[in-house]
Amino acid sequence: MPEVTVTRTDMAEARERLAAARFLIVDVELPEEAPADGESVARQLGLEADDLDWLGRKDEPARADFLGHKAGFVVPVIHDDQVAYIHALVTEQFLVTVHHGRAGLASNISAQLRHERPPDIVAVLFLLLQEALATFRRAAVQDLLLVEELEDDMFQERRPEQIYRLSMLRRRSALLHHSLLPYLQVVDEVFTRRMLNPSFPEERQRLAQEFSHAARLVLANIESLQDASRRAFASYSSLAAGEQNGVINRLAIVSTIFLPLTFLSGFFGMNFTYLTDELESKVVFWLLAVGLQVAVLFVAFYVLHRTRIWRRLRDED
Repeated sequence: MPEVTVTRTDMAEARERLAAARFLIVDVELPEEAPADGESVARQLGLEADDLDWLGRKDEPARADFLGHKAGFVVPVIHDDQVAYIHALVTEQFLVTVHHGRAGLASNISAQLRHERPPDIVAVLFLLLQEALATFRRAAVQDLLLVEELEDDMFQERRPEQIYRLSMLRRRSALLHHSLLPYLQVVDEVFTRRMLNPSFPEERQRLAQEFSHAARLVLANIESLQDASRRAFASYSSLAAGEQNGVINRLAIVSTIFLPLTFLSGFFGMNFTYLTDELESKVVFWLLAVGLQVAVLFVAFYVLHRTRIWRRLRDED
């Protein structure tokens, strides 16, 4: 592994270096809105091959292909909380990465090269693939902590904005899973096919196995995030249902107390001859107007006590 030197240059000089150097890493940063009818990145770099038209093409799906003496990848990464894609082309002499905007991992890879000093370009490629996985791992762990904090806040005080934040985190977990899973599937198919080949070097088999193990861990982290967001939604629904049950219990108490009183008031408010002509004394008035209603109140409170509605409502408060 030679000494690492980082140089910013234009496309023409990069093409000259690719033609002359034996160990070179080229990171190409394209504008966000690159023209669709321009010359392909591969031809600008002097890589004359018809099977490299995908290199640098926007909206290219996940890819992992061995193209004779070279391999091509379209790798998803998380950059500024968004999913971006890095196109990578590797041979025994060079590694070319292409991305739109500042979504590359060149600075991180350069720092790791100085410390880990991989023996060849293929090892550098696996370093790039591992760093791309690390961006998904960091995003999943960060969002998982946010979901747990939101769930704890719910039990302290339920607020409407919590359900909105949970919805955003759930959508983000789906985006992470949707972006990473197709890429891991195509990579796993290619690596499995290559590792079954007896000519595949043992050191590269080890690198492929380490990548597959790390990929499964990252995918498990994302699935944990999805499970946590679903659990948080269920907790929010349970809390909302509990509050609704409290309201229903209060309405039941009010109905138990006032429904008999309303019936008595309505009944004795009718203008029947018996009520208007026979019930004229004050004793009868106090007995029916006050005594009967007090008796009904005692009966209502006894019913509430026996059914434990009052006690349950007090415990909830």
